[in-house]
Amino acid sequence: MPRCPLTALVALTLAVPVLASAQMQVQRNFPVNSLRGELVVNMPPEVKLNGKDARLAPGSRIRGPNQMLLMSGAITGQKLVVNYTVEQYGLVQDVWVLRPEEIKKLWPKTPKEAATWAFDPIGQTWTKP
Repeated sequence: MPRCPLTALVALTLAVPVLASAQMQVQRNFPVNSLRGELVVNMPPEVKLNGKDARLAPGSRIRGPNQMLLMSGAITGQKLVVNYTVEQYGLVQDVWVLRPEEIKKLWPKTPKEAATWAFDPIGQTWTKP
């Protein structure tokens, strides 16, 4: 009987790194209307987006690199590379803080670029014409 808990412990020890690496490699899906930019939270809800004054919408969501929600006050003063969406009144609605591998991907920075480029929603990639 004493060897059963030991076997279970060994199996669990071997499985944890595999599960952790699988979790880290999950691809996040960004909406087609999201744009790339640099975000600095000044005094929430006031932010600088690409060097210009902007404002977070009521109920806006900021997701960290691990997809967990971040409070805007917790990232005050940090320059972050993000993908973001803007709602109908021009307020910043959704923000995703990007991981290094996501930053390397080509992504439009303006609505004009998004209108002329082609988006593959499965691969989450943009191609220039």
